[in-house]
Amino acid sequence: MTTTEQPGKSASPQESNAAIIRRLLKLSWQYRRGCLKVLVYQILVLAIGMGSLGLTGLGIDVVRHAVQPASAPPIWPRFLHPPAEWSPLEHVALIAGIIFLLSIARAACTFLYAVSLAHVVEREVIIQLRSQVYDKLQRLSFRFFDANATGTIINRVTGDSRSVANFLNEVLIKTIIMMLSLAVYLVYMLSIDVPLTLACLATTPLLIVATRLFSRTVRPAYLRNRDLVDALVLRLSESVQGIQVIKGFAREREETAKFSDANNAVRDQQRWIFWRVSLFVPTIGFLTQINLVILLGYGGWLVVHDRLPLGTGIVVFVALLQQFSGQVANLGNIANTAQQSLTGARRVFEVLDTPVEIQSAPGAVRVPRLTGAVRFEGVSYEYHKGEPVLQDINLAVEPGQCVAILGATGAGKSTLLSLIPRFYDPTQGVVRIDGHDLRTLDIDDLRRNIGMVFQESFLFSNTVAANIAFGHPEATREQIERAAKIAAAHEFIMELSQGYDTILGEYGANLSGGQRQRLAIARALLLEPSILLLDDPTAAIDPQTEEEILGAMEQAMEGRTTFVVAHRLSTLRRADLVLVMEEGRIVQRGTHHELMNMKGHYVRAAKLQMADDESLRLLSVGPAGEGALP
Repeated sequence: MTTTEQPGKSASPQESNAAIIRRLLKLSWQYRRGCLKVLVYQILVLAIGMGSLGLTGLGIDVVRHAVQPASAPPIWPRFLHPPAEWSPLEHVALIAGIIFLLSIARAACTFLYAVSLAHVVEREVIIQLRSQVYDKLQRLSFRFFDANATGTIINRVTGDSRSVANFLNEVLIKTIIMMLSLAVYLVYMLSIDVPLTLACLATTPLLIVATRLFSRTVRPAYLRNRDLVDALVLRLSESVQGIQVIKGFAREREETAKFSDANNAVRDQQRWIFWRVSLFVPTIGFLTQINLVILLGYGGWLVVHDRLPLGTGIVVFVALLQQFSGQVANLGNIANTAQQSLTGARRVFEVLDTPVEIQSAPGAVRVPRLTGAVRFEGVSYEYHKGEPVLQDINLAVEPGQCVAILGATGAGKSTLLSLIPRFYDPTQGVVRIDGHDLRTLDIDDLRRNIGMVFQESFLFSNTVAANIAFGHPEATREQIERAAKIAAAHEFIMELSQGYDTILGEYGANLSGGQRQRLAIARALLLEPSILLLDDPTAAIDPQTEEEILGAMEQAMEGRTTFVVAHRLSTLRRADLVLVMEEGRIVQRGTHHELMNMKGHYVRAAKLQMADDESLRLLSVGPAGEGALP
């Protein structure tokens, strides 16, 4: 079966902005009820604002007519015409009281708008989108993680997901509000005076052209900025995880300099973006201010010649034009946010579009319990096309057998083990367990039958008991302790401050390497698996502890098929079958005694190790039978 997945790439790497926007609109449609509520509140705010503005103009006309009786009388709305005997002061008081009540209503609607918007964006969109991306990450194969750095993945779950949510908040909703507001302002201004409206809005096409040019210019810059932020997060992540190495080699200054370089690269890129944003925003503002110049000239002439009322005419028109210009000027912020959102959305969709290469096939065979017969039939595998890591592997292992694998770094040992729990699928050939092609089995059933201990034991920031029971959270304390005893971990666990309830630090930093490895072995044994995969589990353990663990595990390995990557003779001697791998091929196979009688890599490695062991023995005993080392 040939692998076709391209890790970290979307189904359409060259997907246009229009296609991304369509996907974002489709995503936003899922939250249409919350968005509709937000829009209703904003429409109420807009309507109340227009009402208050009209009343303000009416109040000015009332005052002007009272001061200058020769001027045109104020035109009252039909639903708000006060009694004729009322004085101008009573008229103004009525208008002021209504404006006050409208202000309270507007404040309440603004509050409800903000709360509803935060609920939709923060509690629904961001939370659900992050969950979707995280869920997809859990289902992607190891190939995706091999091809993408940790910092990039973290950014996609956090920052890029928020960018997608910002499309709903800062782009879609604000664009709808802007268009609705512009329509209301335009109709209102046209109702006051059509020629004045057309004259004042003459520069609007220039605003649209400037916005489009800005969007085209900054789009590549935002893509580059995301890559630089990924590099910065990766540098930080590696520095934190490798702090012991950094301090051990006194490389603090050099690493600080590297981080500063990455940080400065982000700063310089953002400075380029900010410079263009800073140029664009005042340009839009300048174009909108030209409208006010036209208004003061032409509108003032109309007022002087009594062709336009002062309050409900020119004053209201000034406020409308300022509101209109403000909404148009907001195009800059919307365009800027849109570019950020499109960049983030593209990266989020790359994750969501990556095909799930390793998954249970429809109608997969359910196998609650396997016996552990493993066969490799002409298996080859390559991470990158044309660069095989495994080549033509043929192997038959009976249930209960122990298979040890020996080979230099890069020989393909870990990859061979990774095919058994189906972390990867073979490029060619078939891997079978109990006669079943692994691709036909339910993947959860398969992995529940396999216990795994990796080269680097990862422990979670949780209790010791929870770490052991990670694969079997329903396990009783008795079962957990039994697995720990088999892995020779019970004694040191009981010496911890709170025993099995001790909270481990990040990555189990408060334990030694050997202790972490023993907990990992206990975690694998708790599943009582049919198959054990031990990827050099004793590499970080001293020889004495190794003997204790291997001796304790003999009972657990009995009746289970075991694959163990090993280099020490003490482990190799225990195996029913030893495989020697070179450059992705099995070049020798047999028992320890059989291989010792053959020429080749195994006997050379064994003799070197026996010579090293003898040297250590002489050093520890000394020439006179006493300890030679102080």
